[in-house]
Amino acid sequence: MLRSLLKLVGLGLVVSAATSAVAQTYSSAHHDYRVVTVTDGLVQPWSMSWLPGGDMLVTEKPGRLRIVRNGNLLPEAVPGVPDVFYRGQGGLFEVVPHPEFSDNRWVYLTYSREEGDTSVTAIARGVFENDRLNNTTEIFATQAEGFGHYGGKLVFDGNGYMFLTAGDRMAPPVGDRDALMAHPAQDLSNHNGVVIRLHDDGRVPDDNPFAGERGALPEIWSYGHRSPQGLAIHPETGDLWETEHGPQGGDELNRIEPGNNYGWPVVGRGVNYGEFGRPIHVGIAEEGMTNPTRFWVPSIATSGLMIYSGDKFPLWYGSIFSGALAGEQLARMHMDDSYRNVEVEETLAYGMGRIRDVRQGPDGYIYLAISDREGAETAVVRLEPVD
Repeated sequence: MLRSLLKLVGLGLVVSAATSAVAQTYSSAHHDYRVVTVTDGLVQPWSMSWLPGGDMLVTEKPGRLRIVRNGNLLPEAVPGVPDVFYRGQGGLFEVVPHPEFSDNRWVYLTYSREEGDTSVTAIARGVFENDRLNNTTEIFATQAEGFGHYGGKLVFDGNGYMFLTAGDRMAPPVGDRDALMAHPAQDLSNHNGVVIRLHDDGRVPDDNPFAGERGALPEIWSYGHRSPQGLAIHPETGDLWETEHGPQGGDELNRIEPGNNYGWPVVGRGVNYGEFGRPIHVGIAEEGMTNPTRFWVPSIATSGLMIYSGDKFPLWYGSIFSGALAGEQLARMHMDDSYRNVEVEETLAYGMGRIRDVRQGPDGYIYLAISDREGAETAVVRLEPVD
């Protein structure tokens, strides 16, 4: 009852689950829209992408890649997916076709896999033909171990490079200032809490900011991150944007620049779990560390990230969209004319479930992957404008 009342107050509508959210009309500042179910029957959908012919690929966290064709979820999973470490936060994450997929047929997957008595985040690619992946090969694995905060978001820029996120692997942020500065996310000799930049075959570009620096891993593009959950390239500026979870407050939206330190765990706006919210950070800013463009207190548990460039919602053009897990919402951030500063934030698609991913489809509509904690009430839905 309380959940329904909250929806009634926030939206003027009551929607109990993604699968029932068909043809309901919602209001927003610029566009009224409806939420239509594309497909259900998925198990913990994590990521979506499209192939040139119109097929949608969807990853399921337990380790399956699925195809949605002409609005129908094909019954069989795609063969050729590597074995994944499916436990806790681990599993199959991102699916991304190569920018030149029509020529090379490469599809990229990110996932967690076992490494001895621990697990790492990895990238594999395979040739997608006849609804299967062939010659699937791991091309990169992080040098960061643990059982959480895997990251696993993957995007290509317009120059043929790919970017991968890796979380801090839940290394505890404890101690005084010196101890916080010695945290693995502040140490360039590992991949804890970093954004990584690679060639499309996993090689390291020579112009990465720490390439050639003694004691630093050359793949690192930026560092000082906690648990990156969203990654996207802005189609107008080419800027790389990232969202990450803070602990009980302090979720962040960051514009990622090469070589920058984003501060975790030295600075931030979150507090520690338990211990009555014991403070973690030395403050909210520090010389040499980059502040977020936007932050959330309390946390909404940011997830997938997208910058809208379609024609179906013209007044949302250039807006940054972030899904939210605990917040069960879609956050739309309207940017200024430079596309670098948030002017206002609007909450959309509230209370439909844990939104794991948000994507713009080739048709210009906005797609959401909704996955509740227990794997129930899961679906891919689409936002459509209402005249």
